[in-house]
Amino acid sequence: MSRKIRYGMVGGGRGAFIGAVHRIAAAMDQQVDLVCGAFSSDPERSKASGADLFLPANRCYGTFEEMILAEKQLPASERMDFIAIVTPNHMHFPPAKMALENGFHVLSDKPATFDLAEAKALAALVKKTGLLYGLTHNYTGYPLVKQARDMIATGKLGKIRKVVVEYPQGWLATRLEASGQKQAGWRTDPKRSGAGGCVGDIGTHAENLAEYITGLKISELAADTTSFVKGRKLDDDVNVLLRFKGGAKGVLHSSQISVGEENNLNIRVYGELGGLEWHQKEPNTMLVKWLDQPMQVFRTANGYLCDAAKAAGRTPPAHPEGYLEAFANIYKNFANAIRARAAGLKLAKDAGANDFPKIEDGVRGMAFIKAVVESSARNAKWTKLDV
Repeated sequence: MSRKIRYGMVGGGRGAFIGAVHRIAAAMDQQVDLVCGAFSSDPERSKASGADLFLPANRCYGTFEEMILAEKQLPASERMDFIAIVTPNHMHFPPAKMALENGFHVLSDKPATFDLAEAKALAALVKKTGLLYGLTHNYTGYPLVKQARDMIATGKLGKIRKVVVEYPQGWLATRLEASGQKQAGWRTDPKRSGAGGCVGDIGTHAENLAEYITGLKISELAADTTSFVKGRKLDDDVNVLLRFKGGAKGVLHSSQISVGEENNLNIRVYGELGGLEWHQKEPNTMLVKWLDQPMQVFRTANGYLCDAAKAAGRTPPAHPEGYLEAFANIYKNFANAIRARAAGLKLAKDAGANDFPKIEDGVRGMAFIKAVVESSARNAKWTKLDV
């Protein structure tokens, strides 16, 4: 395919945060072009948002349904190749379902759907259509996250025993949603966010990062969730004990009322031979600690890194790369997977162009949310993931 991959966006119009992040990430490697969009549930706002981005008026649609049906009628040389969904959670499933049913690949913000039933239905549809589905768990795109994954997969740390993953924020320490703040409003509304608040918004990032780096799957958990802010309908603080298949144990903490914290996602993994530690606030550094050797400091963009880590970097050592670049790696790999599919190539599992979160990760994320909510309601009773 000797052209750029084309996409249409659902959501992400005026006043949205994550839509702009997606557009920057998609554009970074010059592999993907935004060609159309349905940017808001308000048709006029949607079209105005498209105009802001200098899109042709006839490809600024009032609804995602209109966009999908109209794009399907365009010649193959013009129509979009996939849709990017950047809406609140309750609007992830409908456009994803319709896009797949009409022959378009899907890249969606996380969590995959509103609830587990929708996620399982979507997984069945992905399998039936054979189309690509990606999920923007963007923290998996960091070079040193890929280095950590490689070191564990190749046995350098020995059998994994313990995983500690944390994602504290402080931005919802007060009832910000009562002020009309858009991002706080939908994230704390069970009709738009789903059964989980903090656990769905950032707890799933911690869950996905732990499983991606270790290659282990959470089998059951014991959770204690709290809504500390008076009047808030969903959890804003989550504490979870984890049991992984294979015997490893873990602790997961996510919070949006941890005053003073920004986006302090971090993970520590301990095996029989060594351990590692990575912080999203300092993403270009990873500490590796050994049983019988001095601690090592790994840095992004150096030649001693694994191939996946080197491929995920863009600049020489000491030039900071972070959130946007990691996000862009998801788009880059997804675009390359579309190219490979068009060329009839079979991709190796989780390598190169195939290294992006998929519908299976989306189902696991929704199963995690459901298990956390159910466990907490039963006084932290151990609960298996329904996958």
